[in-house]
Amino acid sequence: MTTPRIEFDLTPSANPLPAAEREAVLANPGFGRRFTDHMVTIRWTEAKGWHDAQLTPYAPLEIDPANMTLHYAQSIFEGLKAYRQPDGSVAVFRPDANARRFQRSARRLAMPELPVETFVEACDLLVNQDKEWVPGVGEESLYLRPFMFAAEVGLGVRPANEYLFMVIASPAGPYFPGGVKPLSVWLSEEYVRAAPGGTGEAKCAGNYAASLMAQAQAAAHGCDQVVWLDAIEHRWVEEMGGMNLYFVYGSGADAKVVTPELTGTLLPGITRESLLSIASDLGYRTGEVRISTEEWREGNADGSITEVFACGTAAVITPVGSVKSNGANWTVGDGQPGEITMRLREKMLAIQSGQAEDVHGWMHRLG
Repeated sequence: MTTPRIEFDLTPSANPLPAAEREAVLANPGFGRRFTDHMVTIRWTEAKGWHDAQLTPYAPLEIDPANMTLHYAQSIFEGLKAYRQPDGSVAVFRPDANARRFQRSARRLAMPELPVETFVEACDLLVNQDKEWVPGVGEESLYLRPFMFAAEVGLGVRPANEYLFMVIASPAGPYFPGGVKPLSVWLSEEYVRAAPGGTGEAKCAGNYAASLMAQAQAAAHGCDQVVWLDAIEHRWVEEMGGMNLYFVYGSGADAKVVTPELTGTLLPGITRESLLSIASDLGYRTGEVRISTEEWREGNADGSITEVFACGTAAVITPVGSVKSNGANWTVGDGQPGEITMRLREKMLAIQSGQAEDVHGWMHRLG
């Protein structure tokens, strides 16, 4: 059964940010600091389904104190990027994959599933309307934040019967400013991000709220990021605070590039999935396996694990240079960005920016 297309009402801003001010923002965009002139909203109710789809000027929301999201946290989101291409056009990296993951997150939190084509069209409309906000320098991009939350007013622990889907956008520079610098990471042996049967594979707001204490603990130990371990044995590596992890075994053409396997307790990252294909394209063996903290430490000590890096939409690929825990501290390789890490990073950015052939059809070009 084909879902009827949702019609959008377009109301462009009468007072967009002047070009000179916009260019000043784009000269140093940071990450998530400034937002474009417009936003997209779509409402859902039990009685009408998806309706009232609009593109309007960016504006604050008015929220009732009894909005159910504020009390029961039915809130999910995605993150994806639009890149300026060499011919001046704009392309979005794998929006259909984000749309499908958004549906899975919604299903886990008992929320309505937005059709994939509607998700993609909502992103397209916003990027087309605000295409002058897409940077054209290096790895800079326009970061898109689709999200959905309960809009019903009332108290009572149950799924809401009203929801609001939105898309906003923010010009983005490097997630970690100052160039590609290896991260120091803290192994969280006290706190856990997710347990079997929980919401680990959903991109829901509560997962990130639960990570903040451990991230603060990492900072207190002089580390940039936290690394989550499994909830049962506290020894199997899962993911970082907001990124997936990769391990490189060996070097050169014989290297193997692996990532912790999906168990239902870690996020199935779009960048993570894409890198398995890119690494294979470059001739490396790949795998999804369980990796223990002991194997990580001993692998770095004996040289069998030569590189470790994190990956995600915001940060793309970032090397890991050192590890701290309650029981041990160690260095990854020589503590500097590894050759394979940087090769994968360059290939990923080249595909996204249109500098390399998109053999997988990942780049969604806008008209």
